[in-house]
Amino acid sequence: MALSTSLPASSLFAPALLAWYPRHRRDLPWRHTRDPYAIWLSEVILQQTRVKQGLPYFLDFMASYPTVQALAAAPEDEVLRHWQGLGYYSRARNMHHTAQQIVREYGGEFPGTYDGLLKLRGVGQYTAAAIASFAYDEKVAVLDGNVYRVLARVFGISADIAAPASRKIFQQLADSLIPAEHPAEFNQAIMEFGALQCTPAKPDCLFCPLQSTCFAFQHGLVQELPVKSKAKASRTRYFHYLVLRYQDLVYMRKRTGKDIWQGLYDFALVETELPAIAPTTLLDAVAALGATLAINHAEEPSAIFRHVLSHQKLEVRFHSLALQAPLSDQQLRVTGLQPFTQAEVESLPKPILITNYIS
Repeated sequence: MALSTSLPASSLFAPALLAWYPRHRRDLPWRHTRDPYAIWLSEVILQQTRVKQGLPYFLDFMASYPTVQALAAAPEDEVLRHWQGLGYYSRARNMHHTAQQIVREYGGEFPGTYDGLLKLRGVGQYTAAAIASFAYDEKVAVLDGNVYRVLARVFGISADIAAPASRKIFQQLADSLIPAEHPAEFNQAIMEFGALQCTPAKPDCLFCPLQSTCFAFQHGLVQELPVKSKAKASRTRYFHYLVLRYQDLVYMRKRTGKDIWQGLYDFALVETELPAIAPTTLLDAVAALGATLAINHAEEPSAIFRHVLSHQKLEVRFHSLALQAPLSDQQLRVTGLQPFTQAEVESLPKPILITNYIS
């Protein structure tokens, strides 16, 4: 629900942002192009990723795959390797599939409208609005976390931004505010304003151009808005990776299940209910893989590696285990493991957790 229906706020909102933006905006490469491919790539990378972290990935992808055709033609393993470290690997897989869809179904050209962009795989309302406005000057408002926060504070909207039903409230307001003459500039401005001025924890209210009409500032509700219900508490899982080695080879497997690490490579895994793993459990797991340990090469397990995902925390130990003999072809087929040299391991796409251990 809206706490305020301030007409002065509505009339001053867009002009204030459009005056603020040229003086404060960051110089980012995707703001110097109308190429829908570059804009789309930046938006995919920046979903749930800060600009400072995402910028090197954007530059790397543009250098490696300068066109949507180049991205579509690349092997998925190679694309995932370039994505390594960003997390949310389903975004990379969807991005690769979407590039192939654009080449296959659209002749390598992005659809030129918001409605057309929504037909692409993995392109939702926000990304479609960003491409449509930035590349084609279509009058459609973007709605991301920064925009939710700015609108909730300035206009006093108490609707829970985590609730799907609230999107319509914010979208209608944003669409009513966007000027027909400058849709791209307005969308960039409101997102940048939320990122730099109207920040989550310590917004710069003292020097805010919207201070006089901001409902949250005038009513002492800056820290209360926007309203967002708490996410489910995350659970802790305990992983024990079996790093099987034979001479200069290490055994890894490509994850094929429908999870966040699909298509990435890791080691044989044992998950336990408690942080420690009993020696007998470890030996049974090795035996189940058909492997025989070289006892005279026993090593201590690694220190604990901690990794935080969306709704779970991982506590991981790696157990480096030397083998008496290589795994047979039959054992490789059954376990899904494959032998790799150190150089080959370096080139494989891996969860950042695995990369950190190897490094």
